[in-house]
Amino acid sequence: MNLGDSPTIIGIVVLYFIVLLLIAAWARKAGTDVAGYYVAGKKLPSWVIGFSHNTTGESAWLLLGLTGMAYAVGIHALWVVFGEVIGVALAWVLVARPFKEYTDRYDSITVPDFLEDRFKDRTNTLRWISAFIIFSMGAFYVAAQLTASGKAFEEFLGTSYQVGVLLGAAVILYYTTVGGFKAVAYADLLNGILMFGCLLTLPIVGIIAAGGWSEMWATLNAQDPALLDIFGGLGLGYPAVAAILSFVGIGFAFLGSPQLVTRFISGRDRQSVTDASLIAVSVIVVFGLGAVFTGIAGRALFPGLADPETIYPVLGSALFPAVFTGLFLVVLLAAMMSTTDSLLILVSSAVIRDVVQKVFNVDYSERTLSRLGKAVTVVLGVAALLLALQEARVIFWFVLFAWSGMASAFTPVILCALFWKRTTRAGAIAGMSAGFLTTVIWVMWIREHFFDLYEMIPGFAMGFAATIVVSLFTEPPEGADEDFEAVQRVVGSPFRATTMRDQVVASSSPVATDGTPSVAREGDRDS
Repeated sequence: MNLGDSPTIIGIVVLYFIVLLLIAAWARKAGTDVAGYYVAGKKLPSWVIGFSHNTTGESAWLLLGLTGMAYAVGIHALWVVFGEVIGVALAWVLVARPFKEYTDRYDSITVPDFLEDRFKDRTNTLRWISAFIIFSMGAFYVAAQLTASGKAFEEFLGTSYQVGVLLGAAVILYYTTVGGFKAVAYADLLNGILMFGCLLTLPIVGIIAAGGWSEMWATLNAQDPALLDIFGGLGLGYPAVAAILSFVGIGFAFLGSPQLVTRFISGRDRQSVTDASLIAVSVIVVFGLGAVFTGIAGRALFPGLADPETIYPVLGSALFPAVFTGLFLVVLLAAMMSTTDSLLILVSSAVIRDVVQKVFNVDYSERTLSRLGKAVTVVLGVAALLLALQEARVIFWFVLFAWSGMASAFTPVILCALFWKRTTRAGAIAGMSAGFLTTVIWVMWIREHFFDLYEMIPGFAMGFAATIVVSLFTEPPEGADEDFEAVQRVVGSPFRATTMRDQVVASSSPVATDGTPSVAREGDRDS
């Protein structure tokens, strides 16, 4: 399908790019120091972090991968939606508030900041491990997203692949470099609203075009009864269990992936994090159900597609006039960009904040460090661009475990750090290493021999096991118990809303609720 000769569609894409550039110009002043560039000065409101959290986590996989999966397997794909809704809900209900309280007390800007102070790691071991995992997973994932961007322009706008990659990279690099995390977050808000509207509208129109619910179900049943089986026609054996665990497991990365929990750090206060929870859960429900039912309606209307992952653009162009088709294309680009910009910021922070500023303790001003961060963002983007221009297929191999690799490394350790005060520095090091290495080994040598079980499941299992076992045989860091108790007193039950008293405590002097000093980051007081 080539829509490149439509001035309407091209005009909509150009208008979208202009809006992104304007967001960057508006957000520019917020990125003049390290905290401003990497977490928007911790001043983002609830509705921004709520949308940004989900759009960062989904990427183009939502619009192409999940719709294509639903086209191929029918309602069996609803297990993915179930997992993502549970994962997002648990992230905001269980993780967001204590993580926000800890990172505010420690004056953390990055996830490694939090890990270092939570476990009193003065050897920089946790920073080095974190930086390696973030860089190795994030950098290649960025290249893969730019590759996908080039293919989208090539297929839907009629440009060459190289021109598509260059256009996508130029826009992303500009607003990410100039506007920093604030521009990324507000661009995510715009992208999330577009994705929300698209995934609310497209399946409804598709179901109506298929003749309504009853007619659509009858059509699907005639094609293949397994499309209406929640177990995907696999019965209740090991293959079905492995498939369901794999689908549900996708959503649990939301609990601790660094590019996602950074949104909790960037919130204005704990109340903004609490308020954002309802937004985030509502959005992920629409995202997931909209993608699945788009694929299902598409299967009823257009059976026999050679590539199921083309159902999103096929359905959009067939059922809507050019102006809406242009919007659907913009939404696809938006999904790609929402992941790419966040990963660029994340990898840049691992280099500048976690290595240059904290490991090497360079004596640069905040403005200089911010400029270095922007320079690193550009260098990373250009390196990813060069890889993407080669259209190297090996890049997509990294995408298979980039999401699960970072999640398996960080999520078990973060959850243990937040909810088990006995967690030790050695346990955290072991858990991060085991989770990451298990994911890589599983993808390379084991997955195809084990019912194709998703690598995040064994990655999480080994990450938790290593963290817990090693922690039981080592001593927790001095002062961690007091930190844990102080945070628990402020946050309380995860199901209790933040009170006015909490706000007063959080905004008062850096003294914990029990009168003991909170653990302010030593290095930040000098930076």
